[in-house]
Amino acid sequence: MRTKKAVINTMTSIMAEVVSIICGLILPRLILGAFGSSYNGITSSITQFLSCIVLLRAGVGSVTRAALYNPLAQKNKSEISGIVNATAIFMKKVALIYVGALIVFACIYPFLVRNSFNWVFSATLVLIIGSSTFVDNYFGIAYQMLLQADQKNYINTIPQIITTILNTIVAAILIHCGAGIHLVKLGSAVVYFIRPLFLSYYVKKKYEIDVGINPNNSAISQRWDAFAQQAAAFVNNNTDVIVLTMFSDIKEVSVYTVYYMVANGLYKVEQTFTDGIEAAFGNMLVKKENKILQENFRVVEYLVFTSAAFLFICGAALIVPFAEVYTSGISDVSYERPLFGMLMCINQFLFCIRLPYHMLVDAAGHFKQTRNGAIFEAFLNVIVSVTLVIKFGLIGVTIGTFCALFFRTLQYSIYASKNILHRKYRFVTEHIALSIAQAAIVALVLNFIYVPVFDSYINWILYAIEVAVVVMIVLIISSAIFYKQEVRIFLQKVKVFLKRRKKSN
Repeated sequence: MRTKKAVINTMTSIMAEVVSIICGLILPRLILGAFGSSYNGITSSITQFLSCIVLLRAGVGSVTRAALYNPLAQKNKSEISGIVNATAIFMKKVALIYVGALIVFACIYPFLVRNSFNWVFSATLVLIIGSSTFVDNYFGIAYQMLLQADQKNYINTIPQIITTILNTIVAAILIHCGAGIHLVKLGSAVVYFIRPLFLSYYVKKKYEIDVGINPNNSAISQRWDAFAQQAAAFVNNNTDVIVLTMFSDIKEVSVYTVYYMVANGLYKVEQTFTDGIEAAFGNMLVKKENKILQENFRVVEYLVFTSAAFLFICGAALIVPFAEVYTSGISDVSYERPLFGMLMCINQFLFCIRLPYHMLVDAAGHFKQTRNGAIFEAFLNVIVSVTLVIKFGLIGVTIGTFCALFFRTLQYSIYASKNILHRKYRFVTEHIALSIAQAAIVALVLNFIYVPVFDSYINWILYAIEVAVVVMIVLIISSAIFYKQEVRIFLQKVKVFLKRRKKSN
């Protein structure tokens, strides 16, 4: 059942990310074409700044999931209700704080972009985008965590797919009709009401949540330790845009968001492969199935490193040509930034390869033990980014993120290996060294491939196919040489799963 649920979650997550990437490409391009780089920059900037306020709920989600693994395994409805009620009450308090913080931010933010937009324009745009963020993040969080802990995240993912498509359609229609940016974002806010309302209805009915049971606040007592983990992730996701907004031109934010859109889209694709696996590992830890845990983790580790290498070696070669095609006709700022594109892909690769270790730490509930590393990561990113942004701009903030990510990835892998898996931690350095060698070989081979003029998506797609084939061949050969045992275990598991699937049908 764990394997079946993990497969379902992964498949629906892949569908969600494909939809998200496609819609994520369409909507910013529509905004760029209709309003220009400054408007694209300000909407992206506001969204990133609002993430600061969303940080108020950081930690409670991962702690709730970790607390739910045991009662779900025991099917203890009373304890499940107590944990869900505690999380729901906490999130209602956070929602009230969010509203106040949103109003304060709407008054302050316009002064940061006063050279490009007037106060009323910026303040009202903040409130509209903020309402969308509020609805999406604060209604149904407790129920979403319950579904994830029970390996039923697909129930959350399917409505997410629907609202993403609806949001893009509504925005496209409004832009085509000549609506202003305020009305376009208001349409998005209305669409995002759908998913949380559905989750609330489904979970209350399916899991028979008893709202009369006293909230189990002790179950989520580690939320402030987990807060540090989420704060570090927030810093790495948002420091770049915030620092650029404060110390650079708003058009540079637009350049950043175009490249980030591509690199983060690839990261989201990678993340789908681990969706649902955390809950499975949490179940193994609760049942003390240590041998099974180590064997499965080794396979996941191999798959994550190999798939991430494929995505981001291809990404590093293709991201600049894509930016050229994507922004053709946009001349208010240059989008051709090869060094920045490469660094962006390296950073997102580091984000990807730490996923299994982060997932394992969360599943084990080791939030307090890894808290200090998270705090140092956030501090390192801010200090280096602010120091370098004035002289190096986009490159400076990207270097800051790289330093923080590299430190935290090693720290996560060493801790998980030593304290949860009880193995030597040299494996991660070997994986990274192999990924570097794979990238170097691909770069050498690509020097002998004809590079076309990127004046259309067709030329880009044809070149992308060539690059993908080269990368795939290099990865297959290296897997056959260096990952024989992991490949054998993975193929055995696929064979067993297919046999069980055939019998069940």
